[in-house]
Amino acid sequence: MIVRAISEAINGRVGKYPVITVTGPRQSGKTTLIKSLFPDWHYFSMETPDIRLEVQENPRGLFKKYGHRMIIDEVQRTPNILSYIQTIVDEDPQAQFILSGSHNLLMLEQISQSLAGRTTLFYLLPFSLSELKNGGITRARYEDWIYEGAYPRLYDRSLQPSQFYPDYLETYVQRDVRQIRNIGNLNLFIRFLSICAGYIGQQINYNNMANATGVSVQTIQSWLSVLETSYIIYQVSPYFRNFNKRITKSTKLYFYDTGLACSLLRMNDIVAVENYFSKGALFENFVINEIIKYFFNQGLRPPIYYWRDSKGNEIDLLLDMGAQLIPFEIKSGHTLNKRFFDTIAWWEKIADVPIRKSFVVYGGEQDWETEIGQIIAWEKLSNVDSFLK
Repeated sequence: MIVRAISEAINGRVGKYPVITVTGPRQSGKTTLIKSLFPDWHYFSMETPDIRLEVQENPRGLFKKYGHRMIIDEVQRTPNILSYIQTIVDEDPQAQFILSGSHNLLMLEQISQSLAGRTTLFYLLPFSLSELKNGGITRARYEDWIYEGAYPRLYDRSLQPSQFYPDYLETYVQRDVRQIRNIGNLNLFIRFLSICAGYIGQQINYNNMANATGVSVQTIQSWLSVLETSYIIYQVSPYFRNFNKRITKSTKLYFYDTGLACSLLRMNDIVAVENYFSKGALFENFVINEIIKYFFNQGLRPPIYYWRDSKGNEIDLLLDMGAQLIPFEIKSGHTLNKRFFDTIAWWEKIADVPIRKSFVVYGGEQDWETEIGQIIAWEKLSNVDSFLK
């Protein structure tokens, strides 16, 4: 089994919080992780109909029989149990629960109402490059990683992306979407999913999406919320503090897994990725995913933004580290080019905020130090600590 990087952070909070909550995309490895970390704890999955029925009808009986140390998986399916857990952890200082679930907003809304101040939250995404490398899995080109994606089942069962992702999407649409929102036309929703894949790295335009899909702007906003709730996409907000220029306010769209995006774009092999007209956007998504996994695996929220002014000048990624910013440019090209830093050099003159360091992540193999910042080969993403700290 590939050791998950988030394990140390989770173990570090056991005993400090009575409830530990682990959330993330379906099939990202949550159940395997928590079972391996707490092998002697009683485990209950609320996906199992008879267990779910028992918990709904007699939750007190569950705690009386199995005590106050247990794992409850897919807890959003039985929200009534959270009120009982709140009472237990308030009365029993030795109580410890591990909760997990795949529906972000559904679960977090329920938890915030019942367990505010009593739980710590972790986000488990599909494998990071670091985890895969430590598990002995490597690829020569970043295009391979973009196409394959990082869901554990791909590597655990040696599945081909062309096998895994269509089944994943079918299961997701038929089960998760209907749990989150009553969507009548699922075929239209799948079409919208494919349109979102074509929007990777772009600013979200509700009107354009509505026209392309054939639904209202309100429906687009609702469906985007569904995709975020179920960890299919995320949005990166613009950074606008300390700038006097007119700055864009639109968010940019990314997928939590590029393999899923490639499947939606009907890419059936690596060659399709290599020849994709917007390969740079997929590479940008791939790089940002590795950065957010680095923060999530430490139990931290990724402080990520982008910057763009009204004239189209843009910084692909900004890390807000408090008193300092770290700008990143992301280039899919395989050849070193000192002009990679042109935009960052211009931006630093108008930023009016301390810049800790500057980076360009590119698709080549060699690192390069310049007077402005550091150019980093994409493989360095398997050890973000080596350049970020």
